[in-house]
Amino acid sequence: RIRGSSAAHERGLVHAMAEARLGSKSELLNVLGDVKARVQEKLGIVDFPMPQFILIGKQSVGKSRLIETLAGETFNFISGTLGSRRPTVLEFRHVETADPSRWFVRHPETNQWQEHPIADMMKIVGKRHEELGESVSASPIYVRIESAGCVDMQIVDLQGSGVEQAGDAATMSSLARCRNLDPRFERTVLIRNKLDKYYKDLTPDNVNKWVDGFGDLPDNLPRFALTLPFWQDGLASPPKPFREMIKEMDAQDRAQMQQRGLSEKYMKTIGFGNFATYMEGKIETMFGEAIGPVLANLKELKEKADSEYEGLSAELQDTDPKRIVSTVRDCGVSFAMALTHVMEGVLELKPMQNLEEELKEFHDYHQALGSTHFSAKPSDEFTGLGDYINYLRSELEMPTFDVKVNGGAQFRRLMFEVEIFLRFSEIADEAKKKDVIQARGVSMTTLTWRDVVVKLLSNQAHLPLQSRVAYVGERIRWFFEKQKEPILNFMLSLEGTPAANMFSPLYPRHAKLIQQNEMIKHLVYETYDMACQRQLKQFVELFDDMLTSTFSNPWVFLKGATTGETTDDLKDWVLPSWEDTTKRIKHELESRCSTEGQISKWLAQIPEETNQIDLAIEEVQQLVLRTYGFIRSQVCDQVELFAESFFKLPMMRRLEEDMALIELSEADIANYKVRRERLEGEMHRAEDHSKEIDACIDRIQGFRLMCAARSNTRIVAK
Repeated sequence: RIRGSSAAHERGLVHAMAEARLGSKSELLNVLGDVKARVQEKLGIVDFPMPQFILIGKQSVGKSRLIETLAGETFNFISGTLGSRRPTVLEFRHVETADPSRWFVRHPETNQWQEHPIADMMKIVGKRHEELGESVSASPIYVRIESAGCVDMQIVDLQGSGVEQAGDAATMSSLARCRNLDPRFERTVLIRNKLDKYYKDLTPDNVNKWVDGFGDLPDNLPRFALTLPFWQDGLASPPKPFREMIKEMDAQDRAQMQQRGLSEKYMKTIGFGNFATYMEGKIETMFGEAIGPVLANLKELKEKADSEYEGLSAELQDTDPKRIVSTVRDCGVSFAMALTHVMEGVLELKPMQNLEEELKEFHDYHQALGSTHFSAKPSDEFTGLGDYINYLRSELEMPTFDVKVNGGAQFRRLMFEVEIFLRFSEIADEAKKKDVIQARGVSMTTLTWRDVVVKLLSNQAHLPLQSRVAYVGERIRWFFEKQKEPILNFMLSLEGTPAANMFSPLYPRHAKLIQQNEMIKHLVYETYDMACQRQLKQFVELFDDMLTSTFSNPWVFLKGATTGETTDDLKDWVLPSWEDTTKRIKHELESRCSTEGQISKWLAQIPEETNQIDLAIEEVQQLVLRTYGFIRSQVCDQVELFAESFFKLPMMRRLEEDMALIELSEADIANYKVRRERLEGEMHRAEDHSKEIDACIDRIQGFRLMCAARSNTRIVAK
């Protein structure tokens, strides 16, 4: 379809061709036919905006015979009453010098056109139908005819599926099928065959109503009634020359309908001659209107071919053996730099995930690996992952749970989820009486209940929290590894956009190299994943060291934060004097030990007397749980800080360095050599495609100029 000024221009072109009287429409059809042939044969492109006709109708109503009549000779196979058993795609190619006609069948395995004499071609087509028996198939037969009597068009003859028998006007199932695709019947032509069977039933009283379908046919639906040549079953060939039979049947139809008083209004819809005249005009109009879409399609193909050639040329240059290592490293450094932008947040960046998809994919991955080094569930009270997901969505009502995000937004949501996961950490078993007694022991110095609490915490509380910290690390590593595709898509999306000026101009170029060259992609992705694994190891080690030191001396860790004085009005703040500073320090030291002071108070309340050991044990057990709660809260409150310090920042700072140190193995170098050889072949192919498209564009544009020149010459002559 053509819109606006372009449509008006194409209509003007068709009018100019008509005014210029080009001798015949074959000039136009030959131009587009030649372009279509070059595009399909040399570029391998099947979907091309050229006029195409599809025959739809029930079995044995004359579809194949109609095609033969359009071609002017018999060639299609008809098996008794079975008719066609599979679609037949026929390309009519008008060639003035093709006398006699030339016939081609495309081989079903090699897809190559093979020329055959018409007799052999009929056997091949017949065999393809017969091999199906009484069944039908959607696999088509491709036939090409080059003839001086053909026009450039393509017809698809569907198996037993428009053509109808002349009496089916009221109950045409095929017409109903056409309505599904063409509700207004703007692209549908109804052909009612076997008109001769109804000569006796038609009278001056009903003939006009019958041709009009007794009011059942849409007013705007072009319709024709005709009789196609037929002969007795069993005859190998027509009893007369086929073209002579066509003329006889056409004359007979018009004469019979005229004798029965058919009005002149409907006489132009009777006989094959009128149908052929209509089709010639329709084809000429459609081909004329197709020039715009064909030219636009060619220009689009030209842009793609040129872009492909430029990309291949750039890759060939960048994969030069002398600079291949530098190219891989440059691509990796750009990839590492782009991670920062993705973490800052990029709109409309794909792929994205909601939290349910993220958690399911993460758990499926580790379930397939058989991972057992971290807690898969935050608590044993959850029956499974689905229970945990329902808790996050419904009970906790996590705000961004169902929002699909990536990059920094996904990392922020991840931090919230792992904090919740950590907060479910509990001491597995309550400290037993014998554990408390055993922990107190005897030493050279006096053992206090403070020492007992530290021993119990180190023994019972460290491992549960450590297992959940491993989950946090694995989730962060999984997050960063899943950002590879968003990073690459971000780099690719910059090309040709206003936002491209805000980022490195190398991003799109390097992204194309990563996307097109599997070796570069493998090396960059592998280095990225190794960096994630390294940071996971460091994160777990640093976090574990922090937990070890915490449980070794929890009282230091539990000192309260010093916030200093607060005020609601920032205008009251001034530079402090020396006296203000000394007062502030004293105040901060006194105020930071609230938690430690509370625990010390509880420790002092634990009895030391032997006869009160049971009460002491009970209070120690409660103190262990309370102290662990303080430590857990502190760790959870600071988990994002730990993730930033131990994983995210080191990962992003060191990733560029990792990419700059990529080395190629001998196998990689050998693979590059093979890749370069393939690139050279692909470049030649892309260059040939571009030349073919240029030739097609020149052919059409030259034809348009010729039509315009002839039209102007005629106007001057007037």
